[in-house]
Amino acid sequence: MIKIVLADSHPIVHKGVKAVFKNSTEISVVGKALKADDLFKIIEKKIIDIIVLELDLYESEGLTVLRRIKEEYPGTRVLIYSNQPEEVYAISSLKAGASGYLNKKANPSSLRHAILKIASGGVFITNELAQTIAFDESTGRPRRMFKKLSMREVEVLKMLSDGKRNKDIAAELNLNEKTVSTYRSRIMKKLRVRNLVELVRKAQSIHIDSF
Repeated sequence: MIKIVLADSHPIVHKGVKAVFKNSTEISVVGKALKADDLFKIIEKKIIDIIVLELDLYESEGLTVLRRIKEEYPGTRVLIYSNQPEEVYAISSLKAGASGYLNKKANPSSLRHAILKIASGGVFITNELAQTIAFDESTGRPRRMFKKLSMREVEVLKMLSDGKRNKDIAAELNLNEKTVSTYRSRIMKKLRVRNLVELVRKAQSIHIDSF
């Protein structure tokens, strides 16, 4: 039996996933967390095979939580299960140590397939994402520029697009404000924008927003 913990800020998601695997002989939901603190309390007490993690976790950035999981519990596999578009966030999530990425719009059978594949030691991405990774360099879409950003720059960009100040970002990511300003300048240069307003608009054009 594959033991999973679901970390998501929406109780309805917990109920839905629990219902999907209620009668499963393969997968068991052994814990649920609304916040990062709750998640780490569960990990400390239970043996977990896979964490199913939402990027927009309450009071925390999912990529930051993912990085901490991989640092403190490197043997624990993580599936990102999020409303955020996979063509934007999946690559950064995989770089940060995730074993897979699945959008919540996918059907329940895809969630089951992703968990089984990750449990067997594989990495899960959808066919659509695989095609995007392989072919979108030949298009002129804004996401092409996005691929130039590092994982940390993705985090900072999302927080900026959410309206957070440099001071808030620095505190959440455990950085100093000068470092955040440097990241902001790099992002603006890579995305070819001149000010914060243009930066937020660019972020929206590549679907970096809150759901």
